Amino acid sequence: MIFSLLLLLGCTRNSSLAEGFSSRQVFRQCSSLKRESFLSNPRGGSSLSSTVETDVGPALEVISQHNWDLLSSRGKAALSKLILHDKSSGQNGQQHVYENWPDAGVDDEGKIQLAEQIADLDGSYPGGLPAYLSKAKALLQESADGTNPFEEFEASVPEGESLMFEDPDSNESGMSFSEAEQVGLTGIGDTVFVLVAGGLGERLGYSGIKLSLETNLLTNKSYLEVYAKYIQAMQRMAHLKTGQNHVRIPLVIMTSDDTDPLTRQLLEDNDNFGFEEGQVIIVKQDKVAALSNGNAGLSMKSQFEIETKPHGHGDVHHLLYREGLVDKWHSEGKKHVIFLQDTNALVINSVLPTLGVSIAKGFHMNSICIPRLAGEAAGAIARLEHKTDPEKSLVINVEYNQLDPLLSSQGDCKGDVADPATGYSPYPGNANNLVIEMGAYANTLNGEDKGVVIEFVNPKYKDDTRTEFKKPTRLECMMQDIPKLFQKEMGSDASIGFTTFDRWFTFSPAKNSLDAGVDHCSGGGNAPGTMSSAESDKYIQNQRKLKFAGMEIDVTEDEDLVPVAGIPITPGPRVILCPGFAITQREVVEKIEGGRITQRSALVLEGEGLKVKNLDLDGALIIRTGHGCDVTVDGLVVRNEGYVAEEIPEGADVPEEVAIRGYTMNKREATEIIITEPGKYTIGKDGVVTKIA
Repeated sequence: MIFSLLLLLGCTRNSSLAEGFSSRQVFRQCSSLKRESFLSNPRGGSSLSSTVETDVGPALEVISQHNWDLLSSRGKAALSKLILHDKSSGQNGQQHVYENWPDAGVDDEGKIQLAEQIADLDGSYPGGLPAYLSKAKALLQESADGTNPFEEFEASVPEGESLMFEDPDSNESGMSFSEAEQVGLTGIGDTVFVLVAGGLGERLGYSGIKLSLETNLLTNKSYLEVYAKYIQAMQRMAHLKTGQNHVRIPLVIMTSDDTDPLTRQLLEDNDNFGFEEGQVIIVKQDKVAALSNGNAGLSMKSQFEIETKPHGHGDVHHLLYREGLVDKWHSEGKKHVIFLQDTNALVINSVLPTLGVSIAKGFHMNSICIPRLAGEAAGAIARLEHKTDPEKSLVINVEYNQLDPLLSSQGDCKGDVADPATGYSPYPGNANNLVIEMGAYANTLNGEDKGVVIEFVNPKYKDDTRTEFKKPTRLECMMQDIPKLFQKEMGSDASIGFTTFDRWFTFSPAKNSLDAGVDHCSGGGNAPGTMSSAESDKYIQNQRKLKFAGMEIDVTEDEDLVPVAGIPITPGPRVILCPGFAITQREVVEKIEGGRITQRSALVLEGEGLKVKNLDLDGALIIRTGHGCDVTVDGLVVRNEGYVAEEIPEGADVPEEVAIRGYTMNKREATEIIITEPGKYTIGKDGVVTKIA
C-alpha cells in the first residue's frame, strides 16, 4: 500500500506525514468545499445543497429539461454538485456519468436511480462526493509519482510489553503475564467492545457472514457466540470483583451493506446470544465510489449505476463519533474501548493482559501484537521520529511493503532484517486488535477530523505509465491509523504502545479457502489461515493451557501436525475451554488439577463453578454447568469411542460451511454431563452426579 498525503485542487502540497494526517485537509485549505456543511450534519455526510443554493446552470447544459424534471430534489442537487465540480476542475473527468442520456421516456428509471445513487454517495461521505473525488485525484497522483510519505521520519522500536502465558516470571519491565491479567481485571467492568465485521466469507469459499461460521466442531459455536460468551464471562467476573449487582458491557458491531441484514438475523435467531435488550448496537458503514483511472473517473457498472467498493474498517471511528456513542460511554464512566476483528477467536485470551498493560502504563492506545518474521507480509508497529519536529513523531502501524524501504534508508541500511538474538524482526507484528483509553479517544474524536482517519489508495496499474488500472480501485482507510489523529490532537502527549504475545496464544484468523491455504503453507513458514487451521490452533492453545495447569497431555508441535485436505492440523486431543469456564490463567490453574487425556480424546468444559481433578479421559467428554452450580469432578474415568475427524471425499456435494474445512466430525460416542439446577455437586470415578448442598 502507498500512503499519499492530501493534494487538493487549489491547496498547498505538504510532504510531511504528520501535517498530512487530516483526511479532511480539504476543509481547512480549500474554502470552496464548505467545511461548515459537514460539521452541521450529525451523520457526517454533508450535502452542500443544504447550505448553499445549487447552481443548476451547468447541469442543464448537458441534461435536457425533460430528463431533469424526472429527478428528485436531492438527486438534482447531488448531480448539480458533481457536474459543477467536474467543470470547475477543468478536467471533465466524469462526463461519462451524466452526458449522452437518452431522451425522456427511455431508461427513465435508470436515470432516476443514478441520480439517487449519486445523492447517496454524496450524503454518506464527509464533505460530499466532490471532496471524495478531489482527494482521490490527489492521492492517485501521488501514487503514480511514488511519493515517499516517510521522507522526514526515521523508524525505531516503540515502548511496549512482551508477555508469555507459559512464563510465570516477570519480564524485563517487571510485569508478568499473570500480573498483567490481574491488573486488567480491575478495569473489565468499565470496558466497551467493538467488533469489526463488514466482510463476507468469500475468500474462505463461504457466501455468508464470517461471524456465523462455527469456530469448532466440538461445540459448534459461531464466532459471534464465542465473543458474546466471553463478554458475558467478563461481566460476571466484574460483578465478583466489584460487588456491583449489574455490570453491563456494551458490544458494537460494525456491519456493511453485505453483512448487515444477516448479522441482525443471526442475533435475532439466537436471542442475542444472551445479551440484554439494547446491549448490542449495530452501526453500518457505507461503500464509496470505485475509480476507473488515474484521473479519478467514476467506474460504471452500467450506464446508470456507479460501481462501489468497501471503504475499509477505518470507518469505525467516525461511525462511533457520528452515533454519539463515545461521548455517551465517556459520560457513563467507561474507561476503555476494545476493538476486535471478526474471525480470530484466539484474541480473547489477550484482552485482559493487554488491558492490564494499558492501565499500568497509561497507554492511550495499545495494539495487540505477535512476533513478526523479517520480511513477513504483515504490518509492524513502529515509532516514527520526525527529523526536525518531535511534536510530529508518533507510534503507528507501518505496512510491510513500506517498512523495508524505510529501514533501508536509515541506520545500517540493512532494511527489514531479523534480530540475531531472537530470530524475529525487532518490530512487533500488528494483529490489528486495539485497546483504546476512552478519555483520549473521546477528545480525539471531538477534534477537527471527527474520527475520519487519513485515506490511501492502492491501484493495480496495467503498465509502467501508471495511468490505467487492471481493475477499479477506491479510497481506503484502516482502523489502526487512528494514532495519526491522536498525534494531531495530543501531540507528544499521546501515549501509544503495544503488547506482544506468542502466536499460538492470540492469533489464528480464518480468512483463506482451502486451496489458498495450501498455497500459503507450501512455501514454508506461512500459516494457512483457513477455517481448519483456525480450529486446530484453538485446540492446541487449550492443550497448552491444560499442560501448564499440570495435566498429562500431548501438546501438538509443528512436526506433529497431520495433513487433512492439504492443511496441517492437530491429531488431537481436541480441547475447548469455554469462556464460561475460565478467562484467566489463574482460573485455569485453580480449576484443573492433575489428570490425563489421550491424544484421540475430545474435551469440552463450560461453567464458572466447575473444577476438574484427576480426570482420566480416553474418548469424548462434555461437561456443562449453569450459573450457581458448584461442581467438583474428582477422579472421573471416561472410556468411549469418542469423536473422529473424517476428510471429505474429493467432489462430494456438501454445504459451504462443511466444504471450507475439508472434513467433518463424526461424533461416534461421548459422555455428556449437564447440570443446570443451582447447588453444590460432586462427580466421582463412575460419573455419577451427587448433589451435596
